[in-house]
Amino acid sequence: MNVTILWDLDDDEHGNVQHIAQHGIEKDDVAGVFDDPVGSDTSESSGRPMIFGYTIDDRYIAVIYEEIDEDTVYPVTAFEVPEPS
Repeated sequence: MNVTILWDLDDDEHGNVQHIAQHGIEKDDVAGVFDDPVGSDTSESSGRPMIFGYTIDDRYIAVIYEEIDEDTVYPVTAFEVPEPS
């Protein structure tokens, strides 16, 4: 996907950067998944779109996001998930 990713300020304790960091995920990890997703779905809990892919260090993660427009996304959260079998 070729999208612009919207990030809150790195030090915003309520922002998306800090939220993904709580799960051991960094901005580059999320960007890598948007660059090369391997799957997609809809979050059962929020109804938001989500994509799956591999981080730079080869962890399989889900990224739940809001689609601002067809070219812009706002990652809400990201976390490691089991690989599909």
